[in-house]
Amino acid sequence: MKTKELSKQVRDKVVEKYRSGLGYKKISETLNIPRSTIKSMIKKWKEYGTTTNLPREGRPPKLTDQARRALIREATKRPKITLKELQSSTAEIGVSVHRTTLSRTLHRAGLYGRVARKKPLLKEKNKQTRLMFAKRHVGDSPNIWKKVLWSDETKIELFGHQGKCYVWHKPNTSHHPENTIPTVKHCGVSIMLWGCFSSAGTGKLVRIEGMMDGAKYREILEGNLFQSSRDLRLGRRFTFQQDNDPKHTTKATLKWLKGKHLNVLEWPSQSPDLNPIENLWYDLKIAVHQRNPSNLKELEQFCLEEWAKIPVARCAKLIETYPKRLAAVIAAKGGSTKY
Repeated sequence: MKTKELSKQVRDKVVEKYRSGLGYKKISETLNIPRSTIKSMIKKWKEYGTTTNLPREGRPPKLTDQARRALIREATKRPKITLKELQSSTAEIGVSVHRTTLSRTLHRAGLYGRVARKKPLLKEKNKQTRLMFAKRHVGDSPNIWKKVLWSDETKIELFGHQGKCYVWHKPNTSHHPENTIPTVKHCGVSIMLWGCFSSAGTGKLVRIEGMMDGAKYREILEGNLFQSSRDLRLGRRFTFQQDNDPKHTTKATLKWLKGKHLNVLEWPSQSPDLNPIENLWYDLKIAVHQRNPSNLKELEQFCLEEWAKIPVARCAKLIETYPKRLAAVIAAKGGSTKY
């Protein structure tokens, strides 16, 4: 246990007796002070020529080493815990500190509060399917991916705000399951779009009117799929990519695709991170909302204009780096990735 600091008067007396010729042991016995303390005082006096307290590094930390380790352990085990909850947890072990103190302590340990990324909920079956897909295609030639026409639907809200959830995580772990928020699709004041692209650039972008079902989906493909492939000069032997949404996999849709002699890429469910068109959707939404559309008609018009502006180089880069996505899925053993 730390003892009370000796007064300057006592420290001066120690130096005075030392200068008079007394040794450490004699001074210790005379003043009833431990010999190690006497030795430290004299050493300091010899080095700095004073017995006055020297400037210190700062206020001693209120968190003990034990409390600090407990804090870091709690934040690591429960990434979604709030600073208020950590403050209460720390108070339970007898240490009362401000939340900024807790935050600084976590920062020094490499833990930072960041918005939790939203990722699809992956069951073990989904992970195994994703892993098989990645291993099957990770060694494919880059030219194969250049012949793929990627497609997807997305929703763009006119006025939207997604609630944020902060988590404590270390760098490069934002995609780990414990640091993400599972998402499901929902509706709002928005428009639905179908689009496609390849390494040669963006294809058609179509607004989906009304409820999307298998018949509506086949109608969109009939009017836009082959026109996009011709515009992008993919040739007749291109591969068409779509996800496993029920309207994409109905018997009527599969029959239509087969009747058109289309080579359809076998796709693992719950895998938006494997579809590079998601990156283009992000670019599109950022660009459109920067223009502040005031109604759905403007929203649709801005979407069409910004989609056409996406550089070919951006599309080509997404396809060029596609093997990295596959490698990331393999590294995550089928789990979520940073893409």
